[in-house]
Amino acid sequence: MQRVSENDTVTIVYDGLLSTGEKFDSSQDTGPLQFQMGSGGVLPAFEQALLGMAVKETKSLTVAAKDAYGLKNEDLVMTVSRQGFADQPIAPGMILGMDMEHDGQQHKVPATVLAVDADTMTVDFNHPLAGQDITYQITLLSIDTPVTETAGCGCGTGNTGGCTPNRSCGCA
Repeated sequence: MQRVSENDTVTIVYDGLLSTGEKFDSSQDTGPLQFQMGSGGVLPAFEQALLGMAVKETKSLTVAAKDAYGLKNEDLVMTVSRQGFADQPIAPGMILGMDMEHDGQQHKVPATVLAVDADTMTVDFNHPLAGQDITYQITLLSIDTPVTETAGCGCGTGNTGGCTPNRSCGCA
Protein backbone atom coordinates (compact mmCIF):
# COMPACT_ATOMS: atom_id res chain seq x y z
CA MET A 1 0.00 0.00 0.00
CA GLN A 2 1.41 3.38 -1.03
CA ARG A 3 2.03 5.90 1.76
CA VAL A 4 2.86 9.61 1.64
CA SER A 5 6.56 10.44 1.60
CA GLU A 6 8.61 13.60 1.07
CA ASN A 7 8.23 15.29 -2.35
CA ASP A 8 4.95 13.47 -3.15
CA THR A 9 2.08 15.55 -4.46
CA VAL A 10 -1.00 14.90 -2.32
CA THR A 11 -4.67 15.74 -2.66
CA ILE A 12 -6.69 16.05 0.55
CA VAL A 13 -9.99 17.25 1.93
CA TYR A 14 -10.02 18.85 5.37
CA ASP A 15 -11.94 20.79 7.99
CA GLY A 16 -10.19 23.31 10.26
CA LEU A 17 -11.74 23.66 13.71
CA LEU A 18 -11.17 26.00 16.63
CA SER A 19 -11.04 24.63 20.19
CA THR A 20 -14.72 25.64 20.51
CA GLY A 21 -15.59 23.27 17.65
CA GLU A 22 -16.33 26.19 15.31
CA LYS A 23 -15.23 25.51 11.71
CA PHE A 24 -12.93 28.28 10.44
CA ASP A 25 -11.88 26.68 7.15
CA SER A 26 -12.97 23.73 5.02
CA SER A 27 -12.19 22.23 1.64
CA GLN A 28 -15.96 21.79 1.29
CA ASP A 29 -15.97 25.52 0.49
CA THR A 30 -12.98 25.54 -1.87
CA GLY A 31 -12.63 21.99 -3.20
CA PRO A 32 -9.85 19.48 -2.48
CA LEU A 33 -6.41 20.89 -1.71
CA GLN A 34 -3.46 19.64 -3.76
CA PHE A 35 0.17 20.48 -2.93
CA GLN A 36 3.67 19.05 -3.04
CA MET A 37 5.12 17.87 0.24
CA GLY A 38 8.07 20.00 1.30
CA SER A 39 7.03 23.02 -0.77
CA GLY A 40 6.09 25.11 2.27
CA GLY A 41 2.53 25.58 1.05
CA VAL A 42 0.97 24.41 4.33
CA LEU A 43 1.92 24.48 8.01
CA PRO A 44 4.92 22.22 8.77
CA ALA A 45 2.90 20.34 11.43
CA PHE A 46 0.21 19.69 8.80
CA GLU A 47 2.80 18.16 6.43
CA GLN A 48 4.28 16.05 9.24
CA ALA A 49 0.84 14.59 9.95
CA LEU A 50 0.45 13.54 6.32
CA LEU A 51 3.76 11.64 6.16
CA GLY A 52 3.01 7.91 6.19
CA MET A 53 -0.73 8.27 5.52
CA ALA A 54 -2.44 6.00 2.97
CA VAL A 55 -5.16 6.93 0.46
CA LYS A 56 -8.64 7.12 2.07
CA GLU A 57 -7.08 7.36 5.56
CA THR A 58 -8.46 10.06 7.87
CA LYS A 59 -6.50 11.70 10.66
CA SER A 60 -7.17 14.34 13.30
CA LEU A 61 -4.34 16.77 14.05
CA THR A 62 -4.23 19.46 16.73
CA VAL A 63 -1.69 22.22 16.15
CA ALA A 64 -0.60 24.39 19.09
CA ALA A 65 -1.03 28.13 18.59
CA LYS A 66 2.74 28.73 18.50
CA ASP A 67 3.07 26.25 15.61
CA ALA A 68 -0.04 27.43 13.78
CA TYR A 69 -0.55 31.19 13.41
CA GLY A 70 1.65 32.21 16.33
CA LEU A 71 0.99 33.47 19.81
CA LYS A 72 -0.87 36.73 20.22
CA ASN A 73 1.56 39.67 20.34
CA GLU A 74 0.11 42.52 22.39
CA ASP A 75 2.56 44.95 20.71
CA LEU A 76 0.47 44.49 17.56
CA VAL A 77 -2.64 45.95 19.25
CA MET A 78 -2.54 49.71 18.62
CA THR A 79 -4.66 52.81 18.92
CA VAL A 80 -4.55 54.81 15.69
CA SER A 81 -6.20 57.90 14.26
CA ARG A 82 -9.43 57.51 12.31
CA GLN A 83 -8.20 60.26 9.97
CA GLY A 84 -7.92 58.08 6.84
CA PHE A 85 -11.27 56.42 7.59
CA ALA A 86 -13.32 59.46 8.66
CA ASP A 87 -15.98 58.99 5.98
CA GLN A 88 -16.37 55.22 6.47
CA PRO A 89 -18.63 53.54 9.01
CA ILE A 90 -16.32 51.47 11.23
CA ALA A 91 -17.40 49.04 13.93
CA PRO A 92 -15.67 46.52 16.20
CA GLY A 93 -15.11 43.18 14.45
CA MET A 94 -14.49 44.70 11.02
CA ILE A 95 -11.24 43.84 9.22
CA LEU A 96 -9.60 46.78 7.50
CA GLY A 97 -6.69 46.93 5.05
CA MET A 98 -4.21 49.32 6.64
CA ASP A 99 -0.79 50.55 5.60
CA MET A 100 2.08 49.61 7.87
CA GLU A 101 5.78 50.35 7.43
CA HIS A 102 8.22 47.45 7.66
CA ASP A 103 11.91 47.67 6.71
CA GLY A 104 11.34 51.07 5.13
CA GLN A 105 8.53 49.89 2.84
CA GLN A 106 4.77 50.36 3.08
CA HIS A 107 2.69 47.18 3.19
CA LYS A 108 -1.10 46.78 3.22
CA VAL A 109 -2.00 44.42 6.07
CA PRO A 110 -5.30 43.32 7.59
CA ALA A 111 -6.23 44.71 10.99
CA THR A 112 -9.21 43.73 13.15
CA VAL A 113 -11.05 46.68 14.70
CA LEU A 114 -11.43 46.20 18.47
CA ALA A 115 -12.87 49.59 19.55
CA VAL A 116 -13.88 52.87 17.93
CA ASP A 117 -14.46 56.40 19.21
CA ALA A 118 -14.82 59.76 17.47
CA ASP A 119 -11.12 60.34 16.74
CA THR A 120 -9.33 57.01 17.22
CA MET A 121 -9.76 53.28 16.86
CA THR A 122 -8.02 50.33 18.46
CA VAL A 123 -6.88 47.75 15.93
CA ASP A 124 -5.21 44.35 16.17
CA PHE A 125 -2.61 43.48 13.52
CA ASN A 126 -2.25 39.86 14.77
CA HIS A 127 -3.54 37.12 12.48
CA PRO A 128 -7.19 36.47 13.44
CA LEU A 129 -6.23 32.91 14.52
CA ALA A 130 -3.15 33.98 16.52
CA GLY A 131 -3.15 32.54 20.02
CA GLN A 132 -5.54 29.72 19.17
CA ASP A 133 -4.88 26.00 19.03
CA ILE A 134 -6.48 24.56 15.90
CA THR A 135 -7.57 21.06 14.89
CA TYR A 136 -7.65 19.68 11.37
CA GLN A 137 -9.63 16.65 10.23
CA ILE A 138 -7.73 15.43 7.15
CA THR A 139 -8.67 12.75 4.61
CA LEU A 140 -6.08 11.78 2.00
CA LEU A 141 -7.61 11.39 -1.48
CA SER A 142 -4.55 10.67 -3.63
CA ILE A 143 -0.76 10.45 -3.76
CA ASP A 144 1.29 11.24 -6.86
CA THR A 145 4.90 10.20 -6.51
CA PRO A 146 7.45 12.05 -8.68
CA VAL A 147 8.82 9.95 -11.54
CA THR A 148 12.52 9.17 -11.16
CA GLU A 149 14.93 7.90 -13.78
CA THR A 150 15.47 4.14 -13.74
CA ALA A 151 19.14 3.13 -13.43
CA GLY A 152 20.60 1.64 -16.60
CA CYS A 153 17.82 2.96 -18.81
CA GLY A 154 20.12 5.22 -20.82
CA CYS A 155 17.92 8.31 -20.54
CA GLY A 156 19.67 11.55 -21.35
CA THR A 157 22.61 9.83 -23.05
CA GLY A 158 21.29 10.04 -26.58
CA ASN A 159 20.65 6.30 -26.46
CA THR A 160 17.23 5.42 -25.10
CA GLY A 161 18.33 1.83 -24.59
CA GLY A 162 14.92 0.56 -25.65
CA CYS A 163 12.98 2.86 -23.28
CA THR A 164 9.80 4.53 -24.36
CA PRO A 165 10.17 8.22 -23.44
CA ASN A 166 7.81 9.41 -20.66
CA ARG A 167 6.82 5.85 -19.80
CA SER A 168 9.28 3.29 -18.61
CA CYS A 169 12.00 5.53 -17.21
CA GLY A 170 10.58 9.05 -16.92
CA CYS A 171 12.74 10.51 -19.74
CA ALA A 172 11.42 13.45 -21.64
